[in-house]
Amino acid sequence: MAMFEWKDEYSVNVREIDEQHKQLVSMINELHEAMMQQRAKDVLSGLLNKLVSYCASHFATEERLMQTHGYPDYAAHKVKHEKMTAKVLALQNDLKAGKMNLTVEVSQFLKDWLDKHILGTDKKYAAHLNSKGVN
Repeated sequence: MAMFEWKDEYSVNVREIDEQHKQLVSMINELHEAMMQQRAKDVLSGLLNKLVSYCASHFATEERLMQTHGYPDYAAHKVKHEKMTAKVLALQNDLKAGKMNLTVEVSQFLKDWLDKHILGTDKKYAAHLNSKGVN
């Protein structure tokens, strides 16, 4: 069973972003499943690398849309992206350095962050984008 199920309430009514969010959910589930199966460290590291890369691409998409359409809280939202990126990069570096193992707590952290980010800050910019005709 998946750790994180997509729900309609997560939709921000911007197709490109919804598809990216669904991909992030899938990647978190894939990472969690690999941890539960006690897959090799290099497999887990590869999955985390993929997630880090995809997050960067996703954040760039969101930020581009916010800038293009004059979202007033763009700077604050960008700071949240930067903090999340720093946190995930720290996890990635700790894993590479052997300072930590990927655990259920890590996948739960990622799930909780994405859940709160979508339902909180992403819903706010989405309303602005939707009002500008972006969907």
